[in-house]
Amino acid sequence: MSSQFTSIGRVETLHGSRYLQQTAKHFGHKMEATFDELHAEIIFPHDARGAAWPADARVVLAADGTGLTVTITASAAGQRDGLQRTIGDHVERFAFREPGLSWRWTQP
Repeated sequence: MSSQFTSIGRVETLHGSRYLQQTAKHFGHKMEATFDELHAEIIFPHDARGAAWPADARVVLAADGTGLTVTITASAAGQRDGLQRTIGDHVERFAFREPGLSWRWTQP
């Protein structure tokens, strides 16, 4: 990727591993995804759903005992921002028994 647009998100939860696996399985039905209990990587194609981004985006999820961290590396700000919303929304949907999850996103 020539230009990279990065975002790192963190949500505190005791169920980070569960949400990581659910998220990776969900997106893995339509795109490349690898995962285990503590780490996942999903590649979002540059042309997914009719998009035309400069390059594919990479989303890495990492679970630990206190939460879930998501790192998005995209080829455009809009791609990054869209994936930030998409991943956040999906994790929140999988966490329906745990309402009020609060994401903290930074763009290093």
